[in-house]
Amino acid sequence: MKRIGKRSFTLMLLACMMILSSACGSKTLSNAPEPVAADPSAPSTPKEPVKVVWWHSMSGELGTVADKLVSDFNAEHPEIQVEGVFQGTYDESLNKLKASLGSDSGPAMIQVYEIGSRFMMDTKAIKPVQDFIDAEQYDLSALEPNIKNYYTFDDKLYSMPFNSSNPILYYNKDAFIAAGLDPENPPKTYEEVAEAAKKLTKDGQTGASFAIYGWFMEQFFANQGAELLNHGNGRSALSTASQVNMEAGVKTLEWWKGMLDNKSLLNLGRKTDDTKKAFAAGQIAMMLDSTASLRGIVSASEGKFEVGTAFLPKPSDGGKGGVIIGGASLWMLNNKSEAEQQGAWEFMKYLAEPKTQAYWHVNTGYFPVTTKAYEESIVKENLEKYPQFQTAVDQLHQTEPNQATQGAVMGVFPEARQITETAIEEVLNGKKSAQEALDQAAKEITSKIEVYNKTVK
Repeated sequence: MKRIGKRSFTLMLLACMMILSSACGSKTLSNAPEPVAADPSAPSTPKEPVKVVWWHSMSGELGTVADKLVSDFNAEHPEIQVEGVFQGTYDESLNKLKASLGSDSGPAMIQVYEIGSRFMMDTKAIKPVQDFIDAEQYDLSALEPNIKNYYTFDDKLYSMPFNSSNPILYYNKDAFIAAGLDPENPPKTYEEVAEAAKKLTKDGQTGASFAIYGWFMEQFFANQGAELLNHGNGRSALSTASQVNMEAGVKTLEWWKGMLDNKSLLNLGRKTDDTKKAFAAGQIAMMLDSTASLRGIVSASEGKFEVGTAFLPKPSDGGKGGVIIGGASLWMLNNKSEAEQQGAWEFMKYLAEPKTQAYWHVNTGYFPVTTKAYEESIVKENLEKYPQFQTAVDQLHQTEPNQATQGAVMGVFPEARQITETAIEEVLNGKKSAQEALDQAAKEITSKIEVYNKTVK
């Protein structure tokens, strides 16, 4: 047998020791106590709240109220934190949204004016709120029918109504008394307004002034039961042509121009603020404006004269109709996480609650979008203090639902309004007849609709 060397023997002994050490180590690990399970009652690391970015166009006092609603919601829903971001006017905000499409830089939800509805649907970038309504069987029975009607397409509610208004006739009750007119029986028709304007024009005061605003023309159409666009105002099928040159439009502009010609109406241009200032100063005795301006108009006239309110006038032979909802609604973007969308939906529901809408209505002048808000004490107290609000509420509730009052929808609505305003100016400035100006306007609007429809297809 070969004798093992001293060096080899040492190496073998070292190897045996390593094997024994390894075996002993394994045994020690296998006998170690099992890890202690986590105590389910122990406090866990809190989850970050879901952040919901909301783009809106509420500035000034309206913005202050909107900020308060956001703050109150966040306090009640610590798991959701809404960030309200002012994005400028409705037009500016919509342009920013257009620039953000195709990226993740946009909001979870956005406030869009009513005439942006067709464009929003055509972007394919939104998720209809009807999806959330159906998922949880959310009750819409208290939503104002004529407001819900506007934002409903193909029996589906696409956006959540938020701030809604319509136009009314404001008049100086003191001036009515001085002119021998009944301040409790305001004019209801074009003819009555024209007659009252003549009597009110005296002593440095002009009978009336209407801002050159495309929205007013849209309302005058609806009040006569006339449709502004073909294909049921763009509701039964995609609109392909403007009908602004119909009899309803011609009749309206001829009435408007007639008062200007006999100097019972003052033309103050396109800015509604200029008309409001003239009214508060006693320079004019009647004007048209949104119901959302009521608080400000009454406050500006306080101590000078009493403000009266009346329904939007229409021709004595005008058809059945009423007013269209103005203002804006809330749209959900579809490129955000499910958690963000659900958070946005919770905020939308909060804004539609009777208590929230009551606060919004009293502090802004916009309509409550839910009928249950009228049961809130602050709304009842507000109506006692400002009975002029009742006119707006009655006008909304007496509006006959049809495709004229449901409102027109087209993808180029902002441009169409500008074209209509240019036509009104041309008539008032004596450059064209009502028919000529509106024929040209209808042609231009139709052309823009055709181009837009091609891009959508």
